Amino acid sequence: MSVIVAVKVPGDTGVFTKSLEERAEEYRKIAERAKAHGALHHRFGVGDGYILINDEWESAQEFESFFSDPGLREFMGTVGADLSTPPQITVGESIGSPDNF
Repeated sequence: MSVIVAVKVPGDTGVFTKSLEERAEEYRKIAERAKAHGALHHRFGVGDGYILINDEWESAQEFESFFSDPGLREFMGTVGADLSTPPQITVGESIGSPDNF
């Protein structure tokens, strides 16, 4: 069964949102690597001083392996993430419900 992963990273959302356009090709390459490692779905969100990552992965272990890559962490630091404190990560088993859409 797959898992839903929610990651909340403190950061500069202005720098982050600007990087989505300016560094789009790098994001595409990271997405392809994530898919190859078990990512099923991915989406970003932003709030007041934080970036949200909402993913679905084949397993928590595959997510953890991918997310712990030093190269990914380095990239995150260059696109506005504040990695001086660990991100908040929540993982739960994906389940179906009558109101899914």
